[in-house]
Amino acid sequence: MAPRLDFSGWGAKDKRQGTPVVVTMENPNYSVLEIDGPGTEAFPSMDKSRGKNAKQFTWVLLLKAQYAVGCVASAAAVLWALPGVIKRRMVFRRAAAAQSDDPDKGHLMLRFIRGFLLFSLVALAFELAAYRNGWHFQKPDLRLPERLHIPEATEIQGWMHSAYLSWLSFRADYIAYPIQLLSYMCIILFVIQSADRLILCLGCFWIKFKKIKPRVESDPFNSDDGSECMYPMVLVQIPMCNEREVYEQSISAACQIDWPKDRLLIQVLDDSDDETIQLLISTEVSKWSQRGVNIVYRHRLVRTGYKAGNLKSAMSCEYVRDYEFVAIFDADFQPNPDFLKLTIPHFKGNPELGLVQARWSFVNKNENLLTRLQNINLCFHFEVEQQVNGVFWNFFGFNGTAGVWRIKALEDSGGWLERTTVEDMDIAVRAHLHGWKFIFLNDVKVLCEVPESYEAYRKQQHRWHSGPMHLFRLCLPAIITSKISIWKKANLILLFFLLRKLILPFYSFTLFCVILPLTMFVPEAELPGWVICYVPVIMSFLNILPALRSFPFIVPYLLFENTMSVTKFNAMVSGLFKLGSSYEWVVTKKAGRSSESDLLAAAEREAKIVSLPLFHKGASESELSELNRLKEHEKAPSPVRKPNKIYKKELALSLLLLTAAARSLLSAQGIHFYFLLFQGMSFLLVGLDLIGEQMS
Repeated sequence: MAPRLDFSGWGAKDKRQGTPVVVTMENPNYSVLEIDGPGTEAFPSMDKSRGKNAKQFTWVLLLKAQYAVGCVASAAAVLWALPGVIKRRMVFRRAAAAQSDDPDKGHLMLRFIRGFLLFSLVALAFELAAYRNGWHFQKPDLRLPERLHIPEATEIQGWMHSAYLSWLSFRADYIAYPIQLLSYMCIILFVIQSADRLILCLGCFWIKFKKIKPRVESDPFNSDDGSECMYPMVLVQIPMCNEREVYEQSISAACQIDWPKDRLLIQVLDDSDDETIQLLISTEVSKWSQRGVNIVYRHRLVRTGYKAGNLKSAMSCEYVRDYEFVAIFDADFQPNPDFLKLTIPHFKGNPELGLVQARWSFVNKNENLLTRLQNINLCFHFEVEQQVNGVFWNFFGFNGTAGVWRIKALEDSGGWLERTTVEDMDIAVRAHLHGWKFIFLNDVKVLCEVPESYEAYRKQQHRWHSGPMHLFRLCLPAIITSKISIWKKANLILLFFLLRKLILPFYSFTLFCVILPLTMFVPEAELPGWVICYVPVIMSFLNILPALRSFPFIVPYLLFENTMSVTKFNAMVSGLFKLGSSYEWVVTKKAGRSSESDLLAAAEREAKIVSLPLFHKGASESELSELNRLKEHEKAPSPVRKPNKIYKKELALSLLLLTAAARSLLSAQGIHFYFLLFQGMSFLLVGLDLIGEQMS
């Protein structure tokens, strides 16, 4: 039934408004009255005026004020505690500070940074005094410093005012122009390096779009007539030095490789100087040998040449002549059982192929912030740099581990040389000059660790950036006189060495740690905002594409890369000019971590092996007692946290950048201020060793 609509009241003029109220009095002397209540105009809707209530508005203001006070209090607490942290580091950790910065290493750079810091503090005090007295004048034109307004003699207010005017004139005439030239040069290098990074990313996109990857066409283990399987002789080498935390898992993984036992030999190349570790490793080798694995233990009495000397000594054995390929794994690497079956087939029918390199995968990439940032860098290195160079140039730097070499290629290239600390890059360059080709397998991954402490990571990066420059000095004549094409020579010299090994750390440190803070005190030479903010963010985004799960860490990654520029620049200079620390090898500290899947798989393998009667066959009681005694000492103690160290160069740079940030406030440079502020805080955290885990 349709609703009934009543329109009779629409025309009424004398309509009552309000609600009638009837009041009845019990006293008969009073009459009954009908009172009209007030209309809606007198009392508007409470729902509409609820947000405008004065009392509620006061409470909102109080809550916001409380939140603001809490934020200010938290910031004040952090700033108040920071000097105490610095004091404790400086007073109670002097020994650690001395170890972190050897007076013989990088003292020139530290003196330069300290002098720059002193200059910035004096300049900041001068500028603050000028602002207080109102001595600032029109900003000079960058191209016409003579347009700087100089007051007349009657306007000068004392000797300090006169000194400030002289400083303005001096910096506009003599300082601004050299700084501007240096900044232009660094910006050009920055743009070139960014273009190279963009081209690499486009190449990686093209590889994925076209699904380009090395393939094996036929069954590589069948002979031509199909009569029997042909497995080549493979040598597996595990070089190690005092690797107590990881020796067991690396030997176990190598012994589990799926390959005919009579076609495989494992060499454990132990350079340890600790007799206890030597006994543990030799016992582990004996255990696997008694299980039927073809494995030998080698220990050098004369430990020269670091890893290159160790590998060179192992390759000099007479039985190596019977082997065709050699697979190399560092002590913390755990290859899957099918590693050789995924890599060796690429050599069949490709006699020019000298190296097959696999990708690294990290078991501790989510351990702390430092490992996450390293994962971003290394994912880009393998996914983009190695893959693109392998597809388009058939050349890339050997990563020193997780790769298979054709022994003939090693011998043809001169073998392992002890002249640098980057023996892997050295042999790769010499093999490339002799015409050997390389293949990178992005789908084959080998588990390993990344350093969890900043101390270990810093030493590793110093070796990785000083060694290439030292090698560049040695192999440049050989590159120029080699018989490879001019394009490959240009790729080696301009891209592989100069752009990615020399220019990158040079402009990163010079532009963001020297020129940028300097322009805050010499505003005539100003850096554009796109150099400070936009292009670095875009480049960081490109770097993080291979590891998209790390996207929330894009800002810490950008700041940390700039923070590491001081270490990389110092290493590059020491390697280029052959300073004392250019030939220094410090074993990267490992924690001995394994993923959950690896632990479960290892437990299953151990359970199967335990069920077999293969333990200590023919062993005497004395030998068994010796093995049991070593077993008790086999398990290394869990890593213990060490006292944090002080890194003086990073601390000095943090104070320098924070001082420059304070100066940028006077000229209201927003982007520059925030960049300097956050970058200074990043240097401060690293300088106080508050990133990563400090393990003993």
